[in-house]
Amino acid sequence: MKIAVYGRQFNDLATLPFIQQVFDTLAQHHVEIYVHHQLSDFLAGKITNVTYKVLESTDKIKGFIDLFLTLGGDGTLLDMVNVIADSGIPVIGINFGRLGFLASVNKNDIAAAIHAVVNKDYTFDTRTLLSIESDLNVFPEGNFALNDITIHKRDDSAMITMQVFLDGEFLNSYWGDGIIIATATGSTAYSLSCGGPIIFPQSNGIVLTPVSPHNLNVRPIVLPDSSVLSFEVESRSNKFLLSCDSRTAVINKPSRFHVKKADFGLNLIRLNNESYLSTLRNKLLWGLDARNY
Repeated sequence: MKIAVYGRQFNDLATLPFIQQVFDTLAQHHVEIYVHHQLSDFLAGKITNVTYKVLESTDKIKGFIDLFLTLGGDGTLLDMVNVIADSGIPVIGINFGRLGFLASVNKNDIAAAIHAVVNKDYTFDTRTLLSIESDLNVFPEGNFALNDITIHKRDDSAMITMQVFLDGEFLNSYWGDGIIIATATGSTAYSLSCGGPIIFPQSNGIVLTPVSPHNLNVRPIVLPDSSVLSFEVESRSNKFLLSCDSRTAVINKPSRFHVKKADFGLNLIRLNNESYLSTLRNKLLWGLDARNY
């Protein structure tokens, strides 16, 4: 079995023993270990007694790597999506961050999680992605997002105007700081903090959430994920931000964008002792009341 490990550089050296445990456990299961080149530069000399190969950016992964394992938080797993792209390779995240909606494996459960993965004791939780197209070709190396695509004003600019069309028909004009187009996965991220609803992954929906709208009667709206959304954006400064998960570009002229469901999804590994409801309860502290403790 070939497992590739992906992660960012870690500022907290207290995570190194847990990273060592990941490699030790993989080696105990006789896994052929590959480390993404971005992480291997950081781990050089820090991981001992385990042999691994470096996965370069030019290496073919589809049909070669069986599974990706990310070390970090949700942001690390989001970065990983751009590496996996449409290869269909499943991914599981070990959470060294804070909330961990996507990277759901606790660092204290590393051995049990890897045992389950190696023995294929899991299910696939296939997640929808969004893709964005425009004549500007803003994200040539990955125009898709697992969480959300966001249009946002620059920090130093006035509010922006967004004309939104749904399947070619005019939907609404939005004046404000921006707008979020979120998948069900992204409904618990930026969209949630802006008042958007939580959408279950099986709902086949996306949510359009305004950011600080000038019109108080504007509210988030849930749409079928078969929808095609078009956006015409205007700004007094002719500059605004366009984000695709963790990737951001500055747009400096009035533009039109099209957002729709991507042609492929992400195979997120869900261990058999996990469920979406348990994740919600644990991460959002549902059912807990500080007054009782």
